[in-house]
Amino acid sequence: MSANYANGLSDYDNKGVCGLQEIFESPEEVESKVQLLAKWLAQSKSCVVYCGAGISTSAGIPDFRGPNGIWTQEKKGVKPDAETNDRSLAKCFPTQTHMALISLIKAKSIRFIISQNIDGLFLRTNIRRRQIAELHGNFFLDECTHCNSRFIRSTPSHTMALKVSDRQCLRSSRPCRGYLRDTILDWEDELPKNELKWADKYSRESDLSICLGTTLQIEPVGSMPFLSKKLNSGRVVIINLQPTKFDTKADLVIHDYVDNVMILLCKQLNIQIDSYDPTVDPIINKPEGTEWRR
Repeated sequence: MSANYANGLSDYDNKGVCGLQEIFESPEEVESKVQLLAKWLAQSKSCVVYCGAGISTSAGIPDFRGPNGIWTQEKKGVKPDAETNDRSLAKCFPTQTHMALISLIKAKSIRFIISQNIDGLFLRTNIRRRQIAELHGNFFLDECTHCNSRFIRSTPSHTMALKVSDRQCLRSSRPCRGYLRDTILDWEDELPKNELKWADKYSRESDLSICLGTTLQIEPVGSMPFLSKKLNSGRVVIINLQPTKFDTKADLVIHDYVDNVMILLCKQLNIQIDSYDPTVDPIINKPEGTEWRR
């Protein structure tokens, strides 16, 4: 589905730096850095987490700029194999990183998540809308063109690029004249105003920014984590296998799989990571068209 999503985007040459070599630090170095991160997180009053495609690779969803990423392969003239291309997001489930973040939210260690992912895996954890801003859309959410209410799908959207359907708004509270459209952005589409508003608000209030599985190449998300430093003398932590252009500006950089880091972090904080529970997965258990409310 990531491959289908990438193929569905308009032609665009400036996809950023692809295929940088991955870096793996020693287990001892990673553990030492995670201990420091745990200390900072325990001291934080407003931690915001920024997520990219790297948090979903262990769910079987390929990233874009990694050594075997979709755009890296594209630049080499290699097309995704049939298995990757046909893999349905409906068959993918939240990773240890997704579940660790939910556990940290429940423990009030994390205040807010800002995601660039469109795979719906956070939704499958039963996260609340008020806890996350999904800036690039979600294949499992439709949005009304008039009232901007969002509605849960049981299957991934068959369209993208904010295509308007002939289905009327499903809001039950009061009549609405709008129609449903998918929420997936194309390159030139503006970021959703409500999601951007909340992302900006929490970024400006944060004192600790943790960047997970993202090379921070897409703006404005790439610069948002540094509002904590600029406005609140906060700290920025980058956890990614590849180097980023912001590594020298970060207070801490950890090169390891994000799942490994999040497991170690929760262990340091004595927080048990909840398991994915299909009985509370709204994609499976909510009626088609249920409103996803803040």
